[in-house]
Amino acid sequence: MQIRASLPPAPPPASLAVLLGVVAGEGDEARTLPRLAQVAASWPLAAVVQGIAVGTGCIADGRSALALSLATLIAAAAAAIMLLAAITPGDWRPHHRVQGMTASAALLAASLLGLLWTAAHAPEGSIQAAATVTLAGAIGMAGLAVHPVRAAILGFGVGLVATMALMVGPSLVLVEALALLLALAIATWRLARHDHATTLAQAGQVDEGQQASKMIAEFEVHGTGWFWEADRQGRVTYLSAKVAAEIAEHDPAPIGRLLTDIFRMDGAVPGTERTLAFHLSSRTSFSDYSVCAMGDRDGSRWWSISGRPVIDDLGRFQGFIGSGSDLTEKRRSEAEITRLALFDGLTGLANRQRMRLSLDKTLAQATGQHRPSALFLMDLDRFKAVNDTLGHQAGDALLKQVAQRLQRGVGESGLVGRLGGDEFQVLLPGMDTREPLATLATDLITALSQPYFIAGTSVTIGCSIGVAIAPHDGEDAETLVRNADLALYAAKADGRGVHRFYHGDMLLGARNRQQLETDLRAALACGDFHLCYQPVVSTADARIVGYEALVRWQHPMRGLVSPADFIPVAEECGLIEGLGEWVLRTACAEAARWPRDVRVAVNVSPIQFANPHLPAIVTSALAQSGLLPDRLELEITEGVFLNDSDDSDRMFRALKNIGVRLALDDFGTGYSSLGYLRTAPFDKIKIDQSFVRGAAQPGNRNAAIIRAIVTLADTLGMETTAEGVEIQDEIDLVRDLGCSHIQGYVYGRPAPAIEVATALGIDPHASPIGFKVSRAPRTRLLRSARIMVHGRPGDVRIRDISTTGAMVDGLALGDQPVGLDVLIELVENQMMAARVRWAEGGRAGLQFAEPIDLSILTVPRQTRRAG
Repeated sequence: MQIRASLPPAPPPASLAVLLGVVAGEGDEARTLPRLAQVAASWPLAAVVQGIAVGTGCIADGRSALALSLATLIAAAAAAIMLLAAITPGDWRPHHRVQGMTASAALLAASLLGLLWTAAHAPEGSIQAAATVTLAGAIGMAGLAVHPVRAAILGFGVGLVATMALMVGPSLVLVEALALLLALAIATWRLARHDHATTLAQAGQVDEGQQASKMIAEFEVHGTGWFWEADRQGRVTYLSAKVAAEIAEHDPAPIGRLLTDIFRMDGAVPGTERTLAFHLSSRTSFSDYSVCAMGDRDGSRWWSISGRPVIDDLGRFQGFIGSGSDLTEKRRSEAEITRLALFDGLTGLANRQRMRLSLDKTLAQATGQHRPSALFLMDLDRFKAVNDTLGHQAGDALLKQVAQRLQRGVGESGLVGRLGGDEFQVLLPGMDTREPLATLATDLITALSQPYFIAGTSVTIGCSIGVAIAPHDGEDAETLVRNADLALYAAKADGRGVHRFYHGDMLLGARNRQQLETDLRAALACGDFHLCYQPVVSTADARIVGYEALVRWQHPMRGLVSPADFIPVAEECGLIEGLGEWVLRTACAEAARWPRDVRVAVNVSPIQFANPHLPAIVTSALAQSGLLPDRLELEITEGVFLNDSDDSDRMFRALKNIGVRLALDDFGTGYSSLGYLRTAPFDKIKIDQSFVRGAAQPGNRNAAIIRAIVTLADTLGMETTAEGVEIQDEIDLVRDLGCSHIQGYVYGRPAPAIEVATALGIDPHASPIGFKVSRAPRTRLLRSARIMVHGRPGDVRIRDISTTGAMVDGLALGDQPVGLDVLIELVENQMMAARVRWAEGGRAGLQFAEPIDLSILTVPRQTRRAG
């Protein structure tokens, strides 16, 4: 559908009376009043001529009564015309004045022609000739004077012809006069039409001009635009009032001042290399220059200004004319957009984009000037727990406080930014010395680790920092950020709450890890994993009651890869669920072929435990293998309780409803709360091997810890398994402490399923292997010492030593050295009692009468003098 502009309808054709102005019509005043004014301007001169002509005519006619009467009529008609032209009666409209002037012009014409006729028939003479000439001139002058009023000139002609008809009667002269009157009428009609059209056109132009002026005024007052004009010297001759008022707040009134003294340009905007002064002096156009008042130092108001030179019809330069618009809101919007694009909306810190731009710029400068820079990559520890427990609003409030502490800690030394989530970055230009960087990192970690008060709650988090230094650790932004990230990863791996500097081994480790992840995916797809089983033995009768399934990976290039290496990678890259399900199904299938009283234990990672489909997977594995549910034991670490929620309780209930057993693995090494034991339906607690190792040694507290755990488990009706038992004397200790089961190398290393089945078919009991007695860790060294045997001194060399004994060589003993008491000088002039535990091939093992502190060996020994 087309939409056309609505145009005003064309006016209907005007009648002759309207055209002549003798009746009311559209545009009367606009058309008639100016013409009456023209008559009023020229009529005094015409009246003077008429007065002279009338006087001369009366004298020539001898002041006859007729002449005097005609003179009276002439005077009356002339006065009426003057009054109608110059003075407006109260109620007379323009067409009334035209009517009166037309009648008066007709009377005047008739009277003048009558007086001319009278003078023409007077006695000949100079007076008669002068009267004739002046009266003819008066007639012409009167006609010329009333000519602007078309009806009046037509009435004037009618008066002349009517008077001539009375004087000459029907004749050729009258015919000629009528013909002239007709020509005058036609010409008058045409002129009246032209006048009418011109008046209408002028009225339209006036309306358009008024409308344009109104719109321009509205635009200047209420819009964002404005106009200006300057003379040849560049001095402002016109400026919109609102802009002039705003400039006057900072500077003198702008009218009459140079344009370059009123405005200053924004040199930061592209395309403004040429100044206003250049364009004014070169008389060239310019557009969209950003300017503000010269005295507005804060730049509170900005405008866009354009201008062009004004050239007259003769090609002469007259000055400049132009327009402008308000840029203040636009610049504020652009500044806000820039802020949103370069700053973090929550904390107000620099965002990832600005940090990258700043890092690129800093490194570009460093390349040319050898200026070093340091980059901190920071990650908050335990922030997720705040979000999960207190809500995201509390998390946002915490991030704001973290940002404030970071800015206070860094100060003017660098730029602090938030990359997203709980990850922050600090750019430190000009710093590459490790000591002050380490101090700053430690101070930041300390500051961020102080308590926060969020929503009336005290919250404590931590922070880990990775540090990379340019150009040593990377000459471009991508490399530097990557290496700082690797250093952060190392800081997290080292226990969090610390900082680590990048070194080349980190990149090698990351690449190895990436390759390990790739190989892990391929191994899972190709089935390169297998299971081995470590026995779980009852302390009561050494009978094997179950096995723990342990996954093994034989890599074609790396060889046997430790689970400690690939399990964390599987958890991080999302492969642990697939791998864990394969272990579960395989272990169930292989255990189904064992005796019915032997269980199988399978480890379940926290990621698997959080999967709501885990009960269905367990049920499917049991059904597919035919294994009874009570023969499957799922080992769960304390990490599942970090997100203590209703979901965990529902998962425990679902697994127990299946009928499987649940064991708490690595007890005492993870989540430091015992509250979960009140509700979690565990059947067994597995004591971590870190508490078992060394428990048999004198003075070790691990035995007390084991006893406490066993007492707790017994109270809760749970079994206990001591993990990592490797020495035979630890079996008796663990049994005496009350543990119900033992697992460790003392009863054999993990074996494939086929070997397990074979061993169970021969004897379901396990026999201990390996060392019989626990001993303290040994330190290798080569050190000479004095020894006393049967009161006789000698020299020996110490090969290794521990807190409870040492191995020496160079000792000559008798036939039965075992049990022999000796004295050995480990420290200058201090003999320590020891007993020989074994002797073979010139070497002997000594057991100290009391444990020693190995730090005494670092005391410098005095050199003995010979003799």
